[in-house]
Amino acid sequence: MASFVNNLLILFIVFQNICLGFRSPLSVFKRYRDTTRSLSSECLGSDRPVISLGLSDFVLDIRMPGVTPKQSDTYLCMSVPLPVDDEAYVVDFKPHASMDIVHHMLLFGCNEPSSTENYWDCDEGTCKDKSNILYAWARNAPPTRLPKGVGFRVGGETGVRFFVLQVHYGDISAFRDKHKDCSGVTLHLTHQKQPLIAGMYLMMSANTVIPPGKKVVDADIACHYKRFPMHLFAYRVHTHRLGKVVSGYRVRNGQWTLIGRQSPQLPQAFYPVEHPIDVSYDDILAARCVFSGEGRTTETHIGGTANDEMCNFYIMYYMEAKHAVSYMTCTQNANPEMFRNIPQEANIPIPVKSDMLKMTHGHHEETKDTDKSSSLQQAKNEEEEILDQYFHIEEAVEWPGLDLKLGQVSGLALDPENNLVIFHRGDHVWDENSFDSKFVYQQRGLGPIEQNTILVLNPSNAKLLLSMGKSLFYLPHGLSIDKNGNYWVTDVALHQVFKLGADDKKPLLILGVALQPGSGKNHFCQPTDVAVDPITGSIYVSDGYCNSRIVQFSPNGLYVMQWGEGTETSSGRARPGQFHIPHSLALIPDFSQLCVADRENGRIQCFRLETGEFIREIKHKSFGRELFAVSYVPGGLLFAVNGMPYPGEAEPVQGFVMNFSTGEIIDTFIPLRKRFEMPHDVVASEDKTVFVGDVHARAVWKFASTEESETIVEARLKNNSESTDPVKKQEKHLVQRASTGVSFVLITTLLIIPVVVLLTILVFIRWRKTPVYGADGEHKLDLSSGRILGRLRGKGGGGLNLGNFFASHKGYSRKGFDRLSTEGSDQEKDDGTDSEEECSAPPPPPALHHPQMSR
Repeated sequence: MASFVNNLLILFIVFQNICLGFRSPLSVFKRYRDTTRSLSSECLGSDRPVISLGLSDFVLDIRMPGVTPKQSDTYLCMSVPLPVDDEAYVVDFKPHASMDIVHHMLLFGCNEPSSTENYWDCDEGTCKDKSNILYAWARNAPPTRLPKGVGFRVGGETGVRFFVLQVHYGDISAFRDKHKDCSGVTLHLTHQKQPLIAGMYLMMSANTVIPPGKKVVDADIACHYKRFPMHLFAYRVHTHRLGKVVSGYRVRNGQWTLIGRQSPQLPQAFYPVEHPIDVSYDDILAARCVFSGEGRTTETHIGGTANDEMCNFYIMYYMEAKHAVSYMTCTQNANPEMFRNIPQEANIPIPVKSDMLKMTHGHHEETKDTDKSSSLQQAKNEEEEILDQYFHIEEAVEWPGLDLKLGQVSGLALDPENNLVIFHRGDHVWDENSFDSKFVYQQRGLGPIEQNTILVLNPSNAKLLLSMGKSLFYLPHGLSIDKNGNYWVTDVALHQVFKLGADDKKPLLILGVALQPGSGKNHFCQPTDVAVDPITGSIYVSDGYCNSRIVQFSPNGLYVMQWGEGTETSSGRARPGQFHIPHSLALIPDFSQLCVADRENGRIQCFRLETGEFIREIKHKSFGRELFAVSYVPGGLLFAVNGMPYPGEAEPVQGFVMNFSTGEIIDTFIPLRKRFEMPHDVVASEDKTVFVGDVHARAVWKFASTEESETIVEARLKNNSESTDPVKKQEKHLVQRASTGVSFVLITTLLIIPVVVLLTILVFIRWRKTPVYGADGEHKLDLSSGRILGRLRGKGGGGLNLGNFFASHKGYSRKGFDRLSTEGSDQEKDDGTDSEEECSAPPPPPALHHPQMSR
C-alpha cells in the first residue's frame, strides 16, 4: 500500500508540473519572474512588476532598486527583460519621479544590456549592442499621450529584448536624509498589432560655437528626408541656459510649415503639433536654435558640461507599420542658403518669467517652503493631466451676483487681483433704431449713459468694490484688462477704443474718431473687443460688425498692421482669415497666438501674434451657427459661449470648455437658475472659476468646479505631499482587472487536476486511518494550493501616460562630455547608442492616404 501512495504522490507532482507548464497569459512571465532581482522594501509596488490586463495586454513596472547616489551628476542604469518573446507594442507610459530628486530619465530598448547587475554606473554604457531611445522624462513636464492606434514596437524580430532605465541624479542635496530612490516608469504593452508605429527624429547641432558677449547666434540644422511618409504629432526643444528660442519646420517646394516653436527655458514637455503635418520623400526638415553669448567671457561649445550648450529639436512621429523606422537623426546643415528665408518668428526670443526659469532649471533651496512649493508644482502638473477626464463645472448657485440690477451686459474681465469687472449699458439698449444703413449712430440725442458702466465686484460675494464710467459711453461692448490693471473697452456707437486707468476719470488713450465709422488706419466701424499682449504691449482690436479685420497697434497706439477680410456668402464655407463679425478676442501668450470668436461663422480662428498668419480653426457642430465669445486660461483651457439656435436647429445655447492644444470639447455647461438668452461674453480664472455675462438676460452667472474634480485634485495634492507612489494606489484595481483577464477554463485546468489527485489521496488516507499520512497530506495540499494561486496573482503596476523625450547620438561625444550638469542637458550616458542618419535612398512609392439684430 505504501508503494501505491508513493505512486499517487509522484502522479500528483507530474500533473502539477504539467498544469503549470501550460502557456497561459501568466506563464509568459515565468522568464521575467526567474530573472527579477529582489528590490528595496522602500520601492512601492516593486514586488508586483507585471500585471496581466487580459489575454492581450499587460503592465510592466520598471523602477530603480532603492538607490542612494553619492555625488551630484550621477548616472545609474538598470535593466528589465521584456517578459514576452513575441512581438508587443508599448502604447502608454507613466513616469514615477520628482524633479526634486531626478534630473531626467531615459528608457532604452536593446538586445543585451551592458551589465547584469541590479544597477550599475552608466559610465559602463547602457547596451552592448544597438539601442533605441524609447521614452524619457524630465522636470515635471506634463505628459503627452500617444494617438490611438500608435505604439512603439518591441520584442519579436525588433531586437528589443530588454528595457534599460537610465536615471540622472543632478543635485543630490535631496538625498541628505540618505533615503533610497525608486524612480522609474510604468509601461502598458499589448500584443494587439498597432497599424501605426511610433518613432523619434532627432535634429541636433554638433559644431555650433557661441562667441562671448555676442547678442545673437543662430544654430541651423537641415536634412533632406529620404524615406517613406511619416506623420508628425509632437515636438520638444532643448538647449542649456543660453538658448532663447528653438523652432522646427518642414520645407516643401520653398514653403516653410511650422512644426513647433518654444522657449527651451520653459518646462521641456513634448508639445502636440498644432496641425497634422506629414513629411514625404525629398521634403526638408529644418530647425534653428537662437542663442545669446551675453554674460559669457569665453567661447561656448556644444557639449554636456555645465559651461557647454546644446541645440536639439525632437520630433515624434508615426509611420505605417510595414515601412516603420523607430529612430532617425539629422546633425548637419545640408542647405545653409535656405535659412535666408526662414520665417521671422524663428528669430524672436520667447520671454520667460524668472520664477518659471528657476523651476525649469531645477534649483534646490535648503528650505521646507521650497520643497513644498516644488511638490505643489508637480501636483499642479498632475492636475492638468487629469483635467481631460474629470474636469466639470456647474453654476455656483449660492453666488448672489445673479440678482444684481444691470443693463445689457456686454463685457466681462478679471483684474490683476482676480476681481470681476462688468461692462454694461445702463439704461441704453441696442435695437433696430440704433444705427442707419451706414452704421452711423442715430440716438446721440439721448446723450452718454448716466450710470456707472464699469463695476468691480468681489468674485466670492459679489460685493461692489468700485464703479466708474459714468457719462463716457453710448453703447459699451468689449472689455479687457492688461497686466497693469488698465481697462480697455470698445464703444460701438462711438466707433472707438478706450484705455482707462482704474483711478482715472479721463481716458489714457483713445483710438478711432468719435461717431465716425470707417475702415482706414484711424477709424473703426463698431469695434467689438481688445486684447493687449502682456509681453510686448501690442494692442489688438477686433473690428468689428461692419469691418472684418483684426488691427494691431503699438503700445502707444500707432498703427502697425491688419489682417482679415469679409466672408464671401456665395462660396459656402468661410475660408481661413475671413470673418463674419470678429466678436471676441483671447490672447494666448503661452503659444504667441490670438484666437478670435468669428461669431456668424460659428467658429474660433487662431493666428500668430507676430505675423497675423492663420494657424488653425476650432469648429464643432455643437457650436451651432454663432459663437459669441472665447476666453483662455493659462494651462491649456479654452472657454466659449454660443448663440441661440436658429428655428428648426437643435444645438442649445451653452458654454464650452475645450482643450486648447487639441480643440476637443472637455465639458459643456448651462445655468441652473434662470437660463441663457444671449450669453455675450465669458471670462475664466486660473482656478477654473467661470463668469458668463448675458446681454438679453442682463445677468452674470458664476460657474465653478464640481466636488468630483476638487476631490480628485485634492487627493493628488495629498499624495504628492506625502511622496507616495500612485502604483500602490492602483494595485487593487489592476489586480482585480488581471484576475478577470485570465481564462476560466485555464484556471480550472490549473486547479482541478491536482485537487482530484489530492482528494484521492485523502480518501485513501481516511480509509487507512493513518494520522501521519493525514497530516502530511494536508501539508501538501496547502503547499500546492499556495504555488498555484501564486502563479495566478499579478504583479503591481500603475496608471499610464507619456512623458517627455530625450535622445543623443553616438558621435555626440568629446572629452568633457562624460558628465552632465544640472543646467539641463539631455545627453545620455551611452557610447553605444546607434541611430539612422538621414541618407540617400531610392524613392518610395506614392504614400497611402490616412487617417444679426441682436448684439
